[in-house]
Amino acid sequence: MMIHAEIKESHRRLRIEGDMNIYSAPELKRQLLDHLGSAAELEINLSQVGEIDTAGFQVLCLARREAVKGGKTLRLTSHSPAVLEVMDVYHMAAYFGDPVVISRTRKK
Repeated sequence: MMIHAEIKESHRRLRIEGDMNIYSAPELKRQLLDHLGSAAELEINLSQVGEIDTAGFQVLCLARREAVKGGKTLRLTSHSPAVLEVMDVYHMAAYFGDPVVISRTRKK
């Protein structure tokens, strides 16, 4: 897992590449909380997330909770299919408050 950051004053844009799972969760948590601590607004692009498990999803929930607690803005954008699937399974799209379109392909 890699995090690419674009920093502009109090606004940070992050792009996560790779897997968000139990193996990457401790480092993911550290980096997200560090960025959140230094920014009024944090935008996380999830388009390059290949796999996400419960541990990875819990880190996103933690980041949101800390953002709300600190009066900061956290946005998740460009959700990958893996992220959409987890949000759908846990019925958590509304929790983050970001626009999420979950489309299902029809079987013929």
